[in-house]
Amino acid sequence: MKPAAARRPLLLCALAAAAALSFLLVAPPPPLAAHLSTLLLTFPASPYAPRPKLLFLLAGQSNMAGRGIAPSPLPPPFRPHPRVLRLAASRRWVVAAPPLHADIDTHKACGLGPAMPFAHRLLRESGGDSSLVLGLVPSAVGGTRIWMWARGEPLYEAAVARARAALGAGGGTLGAVLWFQGESDTIELDDATAYGGRMERLVNDLRADLGIPDLLVIQVGLASGEGNYTDIVREAQKNIKLPNVILVDAIGLPLRDDQLHLSTEAHLRLGDMLGQAYLKFNSSTDSRQ
Repeated sequence: MKPAAARRPLLLCALAAAAALSFLLVAPPPPLAAHLSTLLLTFPASPYAPRPKLLFLLAGQSNMAGRGIAPSPLPPPFRPHPRVLRLAASRRWVVAAPPLHADIDTHKACGLGPAMPFAHRLLRESGGDSSLVLGLVPSAVGGTRIWMWARGEPLYEAAVARARAALGAGGGTLGAVLWFQGESDTIELDDATAYGGRMERLVNDLRADLGIPDLLVIQVGLASGEGNYTDIVREAQKNIKLPNVILVDAIGLPLRDDQLHLSTEAHLRLGDMLGQAYLKFNSSTDSRQ
């Protein structure tokens, strides 16, 4: 057992995380985004920040940023853990606490998404390995179309810059890109039919610009869409012809009343599904080596 002095930083982080979550559950909705941005920017740095991390770039639109409503009490897979960190907009490593995108997707009030349950699934499967530190890199922005994620566009360049900063801030390995986007590309037929080619270019550009030619990309198959061409985008997602691009299908997961955003229950299930997909991919990769 560690001495009390060594445990004190972790205890302080846990208490800070609990305080942050209690704020999230009682804060009034209208000024939520402003309050959360201020809260997260002042969130204490983690004692694990200097440690090498297994990194995950979170990209896409609102369902990745998170629109799930926080119940009380918060389910354990959404709660902070000392070894699950988040790269804040200020590029500081802090203890991850939902909403992860509050200081990234600042035009809407963010809520619960799939990334925290994903991280908790990986921790559970680590067999109590205390050396595993996870670094989540939020980069998703609601209401965005895939052409807005093309190389040279602000969203793409910001995501690449944040991924590079994460790799440089304490070191580590980029385990995967978690991509959940496409609902906005179901509105116009031209966008829907162009989706597959744009997604393949995005993957190739990310791999080239990050210098990781075999980078794993886990894309979420749409559960909903804003327009009439959801099936076309879903087919494009299923038919990406690049190696190390896998699909986790969200179809059938429960939606909120707007019939567009996933419910809290859905995010719990999706995060677990994403974790299973990542672990299965790495297990099969290891068996081939």
